[in-house]
Amino acid sequence: MSTKRALVCGGGGFIGSHLVTRLKKEGYWVRSVDLKYPEFSETTADDFVIADLRDPVMCRHVIDLPFDEIYQLAADMGGAGYVFSGENDADIMHNSALINLNILEAMHRRNIKKVFYSSSACMYPEHNQMDPDNPKTSEDSAYPADPDSEYGWEKLFSERLYLAFQRNYGFNVKVARFHNIFGPDGTWTGGKEKAPAAFCRKVAEAEDGGEIEMWGDGKQTRSFLYIDECLEGVRRLMESDFSGPVNIGSEEMVSINQLAEMVMEIAGKKLTIKHIPGPLGVRGRNSDNRLIKEKLGWEPTWPLKKGLAITYRWIEEQVKMQKKNQNY
Repeated sequence: MSTKRALVCGGGGFIGSHLVTRLKKEGYWVRSVDLKYPEFSETTADDFVIADLRDPVMCRHVIDLPFDEIYQLAADMGGAGYVFSGENDADIMHNSALINLNILEAMHRRNIKKVFYSSSACMYPEHNQMDPDNPKTSEDSAYPADPDSEYGWEKLFSERLYLAFQRNYGFNVKVARFHNIFGPDGTWTGGKEKAPAAFCRKVAEAEDGGEIEMWGDGKQTRSFLYIDECLEGVRRLMESDFSGPVNIGSEEMVSINQLAEMVMEIAGKKLTIKHIPGPLGVRGRNSDNRLIKEKLGWEPTWPLKKGLAITYRWIEEQVKMQKKNQNY
């Protein structure tokens, strides 16, 4: 039996680099492509290509083999500070849409059919996420469309783009809507980090009895999914006969205040939270896992605290290393 070939677009990023490692463990030959190598660890890909997928010529160059599967995670994205400030909207929409258009065109030319597309819970309508205690994110609630960010609008457009290629050109498309994926080897500083990494960093840097800052009143709600569970969902979706879109997320909803308290508890520190103005996103969001249970017979089960503990220890080490380097 010949080895399966996979291409991971965005394989230098957090989820992509973990996915490369998962596919390698399953026996795949993997090519990874990104603008940069993984930041915190060596790539495990058989072949890593530095390329800008906004360039159609580079896309055709990268997709020059009869890949069995393509995983498209490449996008212009970041945490709330990047996505909701409004300052990056044009880049986010232009860059991510171009990447998806180019990938599909290159696949069509090469007659490669099977592709996974990573969408986001950010594409759900804002009006269904105003109540922090009862957000609505069932897959069929996507329309009438009203995402709260241009990032969400681009994700919704690209979902439709992939499914149109499935209808018109016989592609085998899988679409998942990710809900706040976190874990080690992810961005933890610099403005593009997500909430779990941001609080792990702030708590790790703070002295016991000190203070950390938080955007908003902290009563906004979210759920967060550990990276290993995300990859399990992706692989199960790829092996299924279901196209999606389907939520891949946790149903353990917490307020941002609770998230910060959980990190403090893991760290063994008592800190004061100072609430300050800042970009927030929707008031409430939680994964609705009824469809994934029905179609894949599976859903994530890790408690948030389990994944947070692993992530906190990793970020704590990064903070210590950074301090050590600054002292030299």
